[in-house]
Amino acid sequence: MKKVLSLLLALTIVLALGACGDSKSDSEAESDLGYVQEKGKIIIGYTDYAPMNYTDESGTFTGFDTELATLVCEKLGVEPDFVEINWETKEVELNAKSIDVIWNGLTIDEERKATMEITQPYVKNAQVVIVKDGTEYEDTASLIGKEVAAEQGSAGEKVIAEDDNLKQANYVAKVLQTEALLEVKAGTVDAAVLDLTLAKTMTGEGTNYTDIIIVDHLAEEFYGVAFRKGSDICAKVNEIFDELVEDGSMGELADKYGLDLAE
Repeated sequence: MKKVLSLLLALTIVLALGACGDSKSDSEAESDLGYVQEKGKIIIGYTDYAPMNYTDESGTFTGFDTELATLVCEKLGVEPDFVEINWETKEVELNAKSIDVIWNGLTIDEERKATMEITQPYVKNAQVVIVKDGTEYEDTASLIGKEVAAEQGSAGEKVIAEDDNLKQANYVAKVLQTEALLEVKAGTVDAAVLDLTLAKTMTGEGTNYTDIIIVDHLAEEFYGVAFRKGSDICAKVNEIFDELVEDGSMGELADKYGLDLAE
């Protein structure tokens, strides 16, 4: 009987140790960093948005976020794999693991922080109103009853929904900010609410939108890089951001693309 009990006790210990081993494996499997490093690449979700991620006149895919992500990936020991996404469904793709990160001038807000793991702020931005040169504009009240465009799911769309005057405009949702810009140029909308970073790059002298002007700044904000909620990649990227600020690499990139780093 004692032998039987001893055997049962030994089996119980073995099973317990096995369970501990399985628990450790599960924990390791849950590591997002381990997941991308095992793949050898990180899938980066982006939209065509100068100066963050875009194809230049020579056909080269480039941009501040494109170059920054590439530098960070080198330090993580993985290859960057850029995949163009629909901004409206970005979180669905992130959670479905169609992409591993949203790296495309993502505005940080409390709602997004509740559902995604977002890095420390790294670039300053603002939402601005753009119109055709010659358009009469004093403030957002000038757009009541007018056609105003913005990108679906963007900070611009949120500003329109929250501004007492802009919510009385006829909102025109577009898939991309660049499409909203085109609508203004074509005269099919009266104004658009866009990121300052894009508006500065794509309008004015030396661009295809010399007749488009910025007439109002509505809200200052900051960009962050978003990962799946609980992802351990986020903390590692924050460490790398600190390194790139310290050695001046991020500042050089910001100067190259006419951006202001978050302080």
